[in-house]
Amino acid sequence: MAKIRVGRVSEQIKKELSQIIQMELKDPRIGFITVTGVETTSDLSQARIYLSVLGNDEQKEATLKALASATGYLRSELGKRMKLRHTPELLFKFDSSIEYGSRIESLLEDINRGNESN
Repeated sequence: MAKIRVGRVSEQIKKELSQIIQMELKDPRIGFITVTGVETTSDLSQARIYLSVLGNDEQKEATLKALASATGYLRSELGKRMKLRHTPELLFKFDSSIEYGSRIESLLEDINRGNESN
């Protein structure tokens, strides 16, 4: 039963954080961000937020710094929107799975083009 609740809380955090980041954060360092996933500990004390950021490495680092400085605001807004006794600590990490998938796709297209020419 606890796993179901943790999963529901994680999905709600993902939804709310996506909305807060897109609509309410006005930091110019924050580029185009997609919240790809949230992993919450079983005691709901920490939440790892996985992000996909468009841009080069410098823009990604600037985005991560901006989110780190806005963590207090994000956590307080999350606490207001979700009726939890304790709002989890937010830890932001990059999700490289989208970049990895696009790299694999481009390699497969290159292989297919090579097979068509033969």
